[in-house]
Amino acid sequence: MTTLKIDQETTANHKLPKFSINIDSSQATAIYSDIDLQAELVKVLRENHDVKLFDYQEGLYERLTVQGNIKFFHQWFNCQTPLAEILVMFQLTNCAKTALRKCSTSEIRRVFYAKHYMAGANLNVFREPIHGVDVLTINTFIKMLKQMAQESKQVLLLVSNMEHALLLGDIAYRLQDQGLHELETETQEEQKAAEETPISLTVEKMFKVPAKVDDKVILFDPTEIDYIESQDGKSSIVINNESFALDSTLTEIEQKLELYGFYRCHRSYIVNLQKVREIITWSKNTYSLRIDNKVQSTIPLSRTKIQAIQEIFNLK
Repeated sequence: MTTLKIDQETTANHKLPKFSINIDSSQATAIYSDIDLQAELVKVLRENHDVKLFDYQEGLYERLTVQGNIKFFHQWFNCQTPLAEILVMFQLTNCAKTALRKCSTSEIRRVFYAKHYMAGANLNVFREPIHGVDVLTINTFIKMLKQMAQESKQVLLLVSNMEHALLLGDIAYRLQDQGLHELETETQEEQKAAEETPISLTVEKMFKVPAKVDDKVILFDPTEIDYIESQDGKSSIVINNESFALDSTLTEIEQKLELYGFYRCHRSYIVNLQKVREIITWSKNTYSLRIDNKVQSTIPLSRTKIQAIQEIFNLK
């Protein structure tokens, strides 16, 4: 276990609060923050020569093929895993003969994953590892995390998306100006979860959800809402990736919206079931719901809720 300590000395030239965090080799640790605080944290980590930071800025060789890149770094890092196994592990066999410059963003990201894995660092810090990539690449990264845990490698993930923190991290924190605060992850939520009765979708009465925008109060029809999320005790309505502040807590609004087809799919999320387009199963045995909106939002689905969702949609 490594203790990452950000103290008065290390924060002297940075806009970071002081904090200390233990990184366990058996659990991936995620830190969720805004982009500015993340950038400051990255600066501090770069000054620590014991930390290997991967942010996909270290060069690959664009003129080489995917296999050429893998072969070069395989030899450079003296990786003991067979090269062919690396290509399979990182879903690169289909593009192995393709020049890197002709590869998609997701394929290039998987080459980066392979390079970082072959480097064999004990403490691995990944910055925005699954931002802007496809489902195959996300699953590939999750499998790599599992493999690293088996090899007792320590992993720290820096993300600016709370869903990514909950999806990737066995332990997750939110970093703010006030310090570091733990988020409740899937494993912790499972320990508290109790059996729930599937909801009825019968609409009994008219209801509008009030939200604040500047000095105005806007009344939203429940059918407009994609989902409702909670961060730091503050709830927000989300419609096409736009957020509107909500005075009610998730527990309070959950009771009012059950009759309109909304479901508490995660400790921090209530989803409009009519907007659910896809249930995504990740290789880490975790789940997400893809929303049918302009931005194709994805939100976490707790393992404890998957059975209820399957029953609601008659998937069994």
